[in-house]
Amino acid sequence: MQTTFCGLDFGTSNSTVACALAQGAALIPVEGDKFTIPSSIFFDFDEGGARFGREALRCYVEGIDGRLMRSLKSVLGHPLLDETVRIKRKAYTYGDIIGLLLAHLKRAADAAAGAEVTHVVMGRPVRFVDDDAEADRKAQDALERIARAQGFAHVEFQYEPIAAALDYERTVAEEQYALIADIGGGTSDFSIVRVSPQGRAKADRAEDVLANQGVHIGGTDFDRLLSMKAVMPHFGLASETKSHFGGKILPVPNGYFVDLATWHRINLLYTPEISRELLDLEKRSLTPGLLRRLRGAIEARQGHQIALGVEAAKIALSAEEHGAIDLTEIEAGLVIAATRADLQAAVETRLASLRAASAETLRQAGLDAERIDAIFLTGGSTAIPAVRAAVTAIAPKARVVEGDMFGSVGLGLGLDAARRFS
Repeated sequence: MQTTFCGLDFGTSNSTVACALAQGAALIPVEGDKFTIPSSIFFDFDEGGARFGREALRCYVEGIDGRLMRSLKSVLGHPLLDETVRIKRKAYTYGDIIGLLLAHLKRAADAAAGAEVTHVVMGRPVRFVDDDAEADRKAQDALERIARAQGFAHVEFQYEPIAAALDYERTVAEEQYALIADIGGGTSDFSIVRVSPQGRAKADRAEDVLANQGVHIGGTDFDRLLSMKAVMPHFGLASETKSHFGGKILPVPNGYFVDLATWHRINLLYTPEISRELLDLEKRSLTPGLLRRLRGAIEARQGHQIALGVEAAKIALSAEEHGAIDLTEIEAGLVIAATRADLQAAVETRLASLRAASAETLRQAGLDAERIDAIFLTGGSTAIPAVRAAVTAIAPKARVVEGDMFGSVGLGLGLDAARRFS
């Protein structure tokens, strides 16, 4: 019996699948005719069932009664993975919800292959969890269990930057040392790989992978940082309240704003306890209007609406000098001006970690910067000018090559699956 296989890139922000088709490994449609799908799920309270990807986001934006969940990959390696959330009358763990997303992707793979896909190479970041090898192992083990539960009988993993290197290698005409930078939604991963036309035919590439390094920083972190800088002050960040006794002036706790600015933590705010706490803070606030706006947004479950507005502004500011964060769905007339300088200032605290990770990759490989022939960029966050500059500065003489921001990893995983399972 012929083995049916695929490569699956389950990303923090977007996901792709590649299968072996007549023309070789290729990305397949995973939502309508689209080759990428936002890693989002919406539980429809009116009609029941789950919606995925762009359809999930559309349902949320249109105000259909339900619950949106996104950036679920971020909970792998985190205690939150096994926590239970109640969706209407049914209880799910976050692992269960990830399973629904993987099952949706598997159905697309089965349809493209014309048979049940039983073997998969899944992408994984170099680090699910920074500086904790045990938690990192548990994260991969959990993802494997979830994938097996959806019907993948044989699951293997490949580092996402190595997968991107396999995609890049298809284009090279001579041997090169390439620094692969995959700056995705949840992690930033770096590899130095020797690529060549001859390498494409090799079954074992271990000797060509010179170094791997990664940090748990990605697009959702940049969203959070921009939100904290530009948006959360309009909801009461850094505002003050009077204490219950003695009239002492105290700051409003930051935790509410951090959760509201963090994709996978937004739903944690939607509880009666949080609403009561915010009402108490509002009554004692020196600027009650800001706390009233915060409480109103949370009670109306508009947190993801704010996050979507911030994300849209981040994308726009990656291409333009000036933009705006449109929150008129939250409150009439609430449009917050933002500039590329604001975005750069917001992400600046994370750029040193990106520089350090790329430098460490070079050190592990035992190469001077001048030996790097090309820097291959993939992942949506490479579009942010400050991020791009931080990554490419490590080897200023190297040629910068633009990969498919959202497809290179998935296609490389498909190529790797063909190598392993054909």
